[in-house]
Amino acid sequence: MLFRQLEYFVAVAQERHFARAAEKCYVSQPALSAAIAKLERELDVTLINRGHSFEGLTPEGERLVVWAKRILAEHDAFKAEVHAVRSGITGTLRLGTVPTASTTASLVLSAFCSAHPLAKVHISSRLATTELYRRLREFELDAVIVHPAPEESDDIDLVPLYEEHYVLVSPADMVSPNVSTLSWPDAAQLPLALLTPDMRDRQIIDAAFAGHDIIVNPQVETDSVASLFAQVAAGDWACIVPHTWLWTTPMAGEIRAVELVDPDLKAQIALATIAAGPGSPVARALVACAQQLKLNEFFDAQLAGITRRR
Repeated sequence: MLFRQLEYFVAVAQERHFARAAEKCYVSQPALSAAIAKLERELDVTLINRGHSFEGLTPEGERLVVWAKRILAEHDAFKAEVHAVRSGITGTLRLGTVPTASTTASLVLSAFCSAHPLAKVHISSRLATTELYRRLREFELDAVIVHPAPEESDDIDLVPLYEEHYVLVSPADMVSPNVSTLSWPDAAQLPLALLTPDMRDRQIIDAAFAGHDIIVNPQVETDSVASLFAQVAAGDWACIVPHTWLWTTPMAGEIRAVELVDPDLKAQIALATIAAGPGSPVARALVACAQQLKLNEFFDAQLAGITRRR
């Protein structure tokens, strides 16, 4: 069995089309088909249901594709490990983040890139938490920044990064200038623009309102925190966001932020990597950098400085 055969098989499983898989692997379709047929003979199983075209994997194929992805990932990690011994950490770190952590990732990456200047980074920041965990497990990502999920924790290592607090950001004339905190029931009385219901932060926000028997129906919903700030700047809405966004968005005189209390919610954000095996050198290097950071202190200081302004 050759690594090339496994690469071709995984490509067909992902593309669900022989011609597209061949193009992805930079080989002719007959060469790809012949390599997979040889793999089936060596294993003495049928891996792909074939008709006039790809018709899905057999049960044996479904099992093999899981192992093939792991074998290929370990093979790539071993090659990267050997290269790292000679030349230091190189290659590309594939990092995924939940949308609300897309800006805070830069703080983690600043330390990583300073320590490993030859490494490159590719960030995916528009994916749901479940999709991030799936891509991590299927070795499509090296690490993800997510809300920890108990149901996803079996084969995952977590490094806590920081805790999100929630703040109301509004036009300055929408909230009394004499207050620095606001209760959730009071926030519910304001015209709100919020994140979409499928996002974890919105679910946390809805739970806080539900604790007061309140259901909010915002006029504007978006999957972009930057879009929420734009709605506030327009002057018609207030929004609720993690306090970790405040450091990237200067609070001008016409916009202000106040902490939300009763309850004072906190949500953990962590760096997740695969627990099994040694893992990729870039993932281990990122974890080592993340463990040295003190992001809670940084974000809390930013929050205190902003919400105390009158």
